[in-house]
Amino acid sequence: MAKSKHRGIFLRNRTYWIRYAGLDGKMIYESSRSTKFKDAETLLIQRKQTIKEGKQPETKSIGNYTFSELAEKYLSWVQGRQRAYRTKFYIIGRLLNTFGNLPLRKFSTAIVEQLQTDLMSRGLKNSSCNKTLNIIKHMFNKAVEWDMAEVEVLKRVRKVKLLQDNSKRLRYLSKEECQVLINACDPHVKPIVVTALNTGMRRGEVLGLKWDNIDLRHGFILLDITKNGEKREIPINKTLEALFLDKNLIRRLDIPFVFYDSLTGKPYKNVKRSFYTACKRVGIRDFHFHDLRHTFASHLVMAGVDITTVKELLGHKDIKMTLRYAHLAPSHKVKAVDILDNTLNEKLSSVGERLVNVNYTKSIQSAGLR
Repeated sequence: MAKSKHRGIFLRNRTYWIRYAGLDGKMIYESSRSTKFKDAETLLIQRKQTIKEGKQPETKSIGNYTFSELAEKYLSWVQGRQRAYRTKFYIIGRLLNTFGNLPLRKFSTAIVEQLQTDLMSRGLKNSSCNKTLNIIKHMFNKAVEWDMAEVEVLKRVRKVKLLQDNSKRLRYLSKEECQVLINACDPHVKPIVVTALNTGMRRGEVLGLKWDNIDLRHGFILLDITKNGEKREIPINKTLEALFLDKNLIRRLDIPFVFYDSLTGKPYKNVKRSFYTACKRVGIRDFHFHDLRHTFASHLVMAGVDITTVKELLGHKDIKMTLRYAHLAPSHKVKAVDILDNTLNEKLSSVGERLVNVNYTKSIQSAGLR
C-alpha cells in the first residue's frame, strides 16, 4: 500500500481507494475505479459532503459471489498472463472441492486457518501450504479489485500468516561438475542443460523457448511472459551463441520451439527422467533440474556480480529471494573492509605527514636556519 497525499486515500493494485465514516460511524471502503489520485480526491470530497448533509452515500453494492465464480474468473485472468497457470489450476481445483459454493463474504480468518491446518495434517510441506495460501490471498486481492468481495473480507484472509519455511535448499554444482554433467547428457538433453546453466531460466521457460525469443543480432533472449507475469531480458554469452548457431540444433520452419521431440514435433513437457539418468551416470546425487538455476546464480555471485544484477537476471520480484545467495560472496565483505582500511590509512598518513612537516619547520626555526 502506497503512502497517500490525503488522509482517507490509498493505493491498491494501481487503483486508488477511499475510506470515510458513514452516518452510523462505520468505516466505508470504496474504489474510485481510477488510477488517478485527483479522481479519488474528488470522490472523497463528494462522499464527505453527502455525509455532512445527513445522507448515506449510495455506493455500488457487491453481489453475493461464490468461491467457484471467483475461481472461474481468476483462472481465466491467469491464463496467458502467468506461466504458473497449470499449478494454480490444479491447486484451485482442489480448493473448489472444499469452498466451491461458499460465498466470498463468508470467508473468515478461522476458515482459512483451518484450511492451513488440514493441509499440514495431510503431510504437505510448509512450502506447499504457503503456496496454497498465497494463491488464496491473491484471488481475494483480485476479487476486491473486480468488485466481487468487500475489503473487510480481504483483511480477514490476509490475517492468516505464512508458515515458517525451513525447507529451502541451495544445491549447486562446481565448474568441474557442470562439465561432467553436460558430457553425460543424451544428445537431446545436452543443449537444454547448457541453456539452463547459462541463463538461469526456469525449466518451463527453457522447454518453452521459441526462436522468436532469441535475438542473436543484439545478443538477448527476450521472455515475454515469465512466472511473475513480466518480461525479462537475458544476455546471450559466447557459449549460448555457439549453441544456437550449432548445426546439430536443427531449426524447422514448421516448429517455433528451440527444443522439441523430433518424432512428434512438439516441445518437451519434461526431461526429468533423462536428466536424472545423466546425474546418476556421473554420481551427482540430490540434484534437480531447478538446481541448474541455483548453479547459475551461485557462480555469478561467487564471481563478484552484485545481488541486484543477479535478481534482474533471475527475474525475482523481491530481492529477498536473491539474498539467499549473498553468503556465497564473502570476498565482497573483505573488499569492503580493505577499502575502508586503505581510506583510513591514507587519511592517517596525510595527517602524519603534515605533523612531521610542522615539527620539522619548528625545529629549523628554533635552530635559526631559516
